[in-house]
Amino acid sequence: MRNIKVLWGVNAVLLIVVVILSFVLFAGFFTETNVDMDPDHSEQNESTRTIATIGEKTITSADLEKQLLQKYGRELLNQMVDHEVVRMEGKALGITVEESEIQKELKRMQQGYDSEDQFYQAMREQLGMTMDALKTDVYDKLLLEKLATRHVTVTDTQVDEYIAAHPDEFRITQQLRLQQIVVGGPEQAAKVMADIDRGLDFAQVAQERSLDDATRNSGGDLGWIDEDDPFIAEPLLSAVKQLQIGDISEAIAINDHFYILKLVDRKQHPTMTREQIRESVRKEMALREAPPLKEVLKMLREKWNVSILM
Repeated sequence: MRNIKVLWGVNAVLLIVVVILSFVLFAGFFTETNVDMDPDHSEQNESTRTIATIGEKTITSADLEKQLLQKYGRELLNQMVDHEVVRMEGKALGITVEESEIQKELKRMQQGYDSEDQFYQAMREQLGMTMDALKTDVYDKLLLEKLATRHVTVTDTQVDEYIAAHPDEFRITQQLRLQQIVVGGPEQAAKVMADIDRGLDFAQVAQERSLDDATRNSGGDLGWIDEDDPFIAEPLLSAVKQLQIGDISEAIAINDHFYILKLVDRKQHPTMTREQIRESVRKEMALREAPPLKEVLKMLREKWNVSILM
């Protein structure tokens, strides 16, 4: 997942560069066309147009364009070339990616996020990628993988043997979403329980009374944890496993503190069905047998006579 986000980050930077370059190249046209329609004069005005000043120093559109091309131009050009050769090869071989495949991959990428909306919000805020940009990125990724693995066959037996040899990797477990309030003694615990019995919001009580600095400001939110999380005391895990979603535990004494827990939600991990797991394993095994994706791109560039002239 981390590698995918890094790749998206690079794509996002390059997308921003495209926007900036487009602005640099065309903004002057829209603002100055009615002033002077002479081509030579307009081009000269645009290249010398001041876009920033620092004291007596000026920075022109040409300065910015030069720096952008030097810093990002080669990366952006390589990405554009790879996009084109993958699409051309797919068309030549009649290999495509269906919308259902794109949606399935996006769903897989959303694992670890609380919701689909949170996933897309994170992609916008952290990587600057819209839903359409993500879909394009996923399409190219899946198409390249199909091209790389088109001569590789992974049998059902191989898939079953891999799953059997890695039971921990595919063990289905429960994940718990918890909130907690930590207090120093039975009197404080009784006050917390009284506040909750009076209908006060658990998060509000946590902010007002909890001693845990790490979770107090977030209303006691512990986030998602595994049902056998080694960093959570066993008495707490045992108590939570008995709760229904929305239930609040009794005060639990551990060392010199008392813990009151709320089970916010519970989900199965992994969330994939057995067949989805088999499909994922088959794909990963095929990619391991196939040539590295960078080598595939290199071969496609050679096949389609790519020449980089900058």
